[in-house]
Amino acid sequence: MSAAKTSSKKRVAESLLTKSASKFRVEDEFDPDFSSDIKGIMSALQQIREKSQKDGQKKNEQTISRQTFAKALTKSSKECENCLKSETAKFQEIYDKFCKEKATHLQAQKDTVSRFEEDKETLCMRYEQMRKKEKSMISEHEKTCADKIAQLAESLKKKKQDDKTFCILRKSLGSFLEYASDEDFLPED
Repeated sequence: MSAAKTSSKKRVAESLLTKSASKFRVEDEFDPDFSSDIKGIMSALQQIREKSQKDGQKKNEQTISRQTFAKALTKSSKECENCLKSETAKFQEIYDKFCKEKATHLQAQKDTVSRFEEDKETLCMRYEQMRKKEKSMISEHEKTCADKIAQLAESLKKKKQDDKTFCILRKSLGSFLEYASDEDFLPED
């Protein structure tokens, strides 16, 4: 068996050599097993070639598809980048405007608070002045009232003294005139 295999291998090698020298030259000796093996190999090679062509075509299509996708992605990326730049510029503009308005608003608030503080100080000073003036007026009024009370007390004392003196004078005169009694001229308390 090994001799048959060896001779079969030699024949295959020889037939391949002869086929490579002349593509479709058939040898005088025809072996049907050998011919079917060659047909199987040729069929397998043909399938491999077709598959490699299909794979190559698929790879070309995939490469073209990827290139198209890459171009579309690049275009989309540039559009997004341009949109982002535009939106960034708009945002920066709005942010700058906001900062200016914020500064203006804060300054206005500081000015308002400052005015209120000044008004508060003015009002406090006026209040203190009025309070001092009122204290002074109250003090003067109390002094005036105390003086009037003292004058009235002095006047009352004099009146009582004058009344006593008048009573005494009447009594003296009444006793001198003899018709007046002491009961008519009682001193008023």
